[in-house]
Amino acid sequence: MLTQRMTTLVEQWTAVGDRRSIFLACYQRMTENMLSAVVHHDFFDPDWVAHLIGSFADYYFAALAAWERDQSGPAVWQYTFTYANRQNASVAQHLLLGVNAHINCDLVLVLDDLLHQEWPLLSAEQQRQRHADYLAVNRVIEQTIDRVQDEVIAPYSATLQLLDAVCGPFDEWCTARLIRNRRNDVWRQALAVMSLNDQEEHLTARHQVDRLALARAYLLSGNLTEVRSFGYPLRWLKRLRLLQAINTTRRYVC
Repeated sequence: MLTQRMTTLVEQWTAVGDRRSIFLACYQRMTENMLSAVVHHDFFDPDWVAHLIGSFADYYFAALAAWERDQSGPAVWQYTFTYANRQNASVAQHLLLGVNAHINCDLVLVLDDLLHQEWPLLSAEQQRQRHADYLAVNRVIEQTIDRVQDEVIAPYSATLQLLDAVCGPFDEWCTARLIRNRRNDVWRQALAVMSLNDQEEHLTARHQVDRLALARAYLLSGNLTEVRSFGYPLRWLKRLRLLQAINTTRRYVC
């Protein structure tokens, strides 16, 4: 089972202090809630969404397998897995680097995989339903954010738990808006990639997806000046618990 595979890895990595566990623990909870939504028919086409979930996870595990084999794979995942060795980096950085690689690279590519052939054959209504199912995932993410913060991030810092009590639902609301905004951009990016019928241009565009995600990873792990990591100014990100410890020499407060 997919979520059990994730849980097993999280437990193994947590036991040895491998910080790849931070993103995967988040991803496991998101996947668990997504599969539950599929079972409860919260989508126009649950089968298509189930296929999306499985294919999306395949990209992560393929990147992980390539890295563990010979430290190869997509450039953004190479950087993210290497960065996981940095114990002095914040929990937020480890989490956001994983989110960046999986959404800004893998999600674009898996949407291209699933839609490239079928999109021109779908009616306008079917295309609308595909997009609606994609947007419905945002609701699942919103419902999972508080659990991720409480179960994955908060145990690393008592300060984060205090901030959550002070800020109430505001940080979860901001986080949901940030992720929703980024996923909207990913959908548009995927449509642009899959519209390229020339094979060479299409492959070049897919490689560019990896390079753009890598550039964003550089910013997330270092220079935050004027960074709009998920489509919002840094002043928004400062209000989130996720970024409370992104720079160990500073303290963000609500």
